[in-house]
Amino acid sequence: MTGQLPSSVLFCCDHNSVRSPMAEGLMKKFYGQRAYVQSVGVHNDREIDGFTVSVCDEMGVKLDRHRVRSFDEMEDWGDDLSGFDLIIALSPASLRRAQELTRYYHLEVEYWPVLDPTGLGESRPDKLAAYRQTRDQIVDRLTGRFGPPRRGDAP
Repeated sequence: MTGQLPSSVLFCCDHNSVRSPMAEGLMKKFYGQRAYVQSVGVHNDREIDGFTVSVCDEMGVKLDRHRVRSFDEMEDWGDDLSGFDLIIALSPASLRRAQELTRYYHLEVEYWPVLDPTGLGESRPDKLAAYRQTRDQIVDRLTGRFGPPRRGDAP
């Protein structure tokens, strides 16, 4: 069921290097400036994943300059979780962390179980196929939740 587009969304996953940057970039492409969109991870111990950059680039989403950040860094920089209308967790660990951090706020936290493609596939084509599957799951979730992309921004 399609819901109204919130004014601000925070996507979160384990490392902010694969799933949450994909979701952030795709949402920005699909819905433009109609919503403020950011992403964060439970940890920030990795850089943006190269396969993530490649499969998003296939859809015109540029992630090569994405800077990973954690919930802790976000708080250190003064970003307040209560400023988001919706937090979408893409992993069990990020769901637990988001719920822990927002237990005193009145905001919505959703869980979208999305495939973690890291470690899947032996060859480059197999790895790319796994990352495309994750990307496509996110596309399906976005359009199912927020409706079709803005005209001219369709994948």
